[in-house]
Amino acid sequence: MSTSISGTPAGGRQAAATILYQDKVTAVERAQTAGEQLWLTTDDLTAAAGWELEPQGICREGLCIPLPADPSRLIREGGNETQVNLAEFARLIEQPVAHDETHNVWYFGPPAWEWKSRLGSRLAPDFTLPDFQGKLHSLSDYGGKKIFLLAWASW
Repeated sequence: MSTSISGTPAGGRQAAATILYQDKVTAVERAQTAGEQLWLTTDDLTAAAGWELEPQGICREGLCIPLPADPSRLIREGGNETQVNLAEFARLIEQPVAHDETHNVWYFGPPAWEWKSRLGSRLAPDFTLPDFQGKLHSLSDYGGKKIFLLAWASW
């Protein structure tokens, strides 16, 4: 990826972004985006997602993800600050990402180690939905019983 003098990816822009990361919403004033790339300063990375760039990798709550042999798609130095591509990091840890380019909103789902372990148990997560009369029903209300669940959407 080529960068301009300002450090913004060629064809990219610097703008405010809204980041939804693990049920936390953070407004980042100086995000740099180019297509599906989201570059944040290390301070913004920590504020938005709780991850910190350390010598051993990108770390959070005692967990460190080692950097790839060529970290250029993930880390870049520019002027007097270091930036991390949070979208690329999400791809590295198999974390789903959804991006609304019009409003510059980014959503990051749970990383692979969280959702893969949920699937391994073969237990559905508890959820609550209304019936046609508006009465709420939770999956946990039917514990130990076999349930047939039919989902339908008009789109």
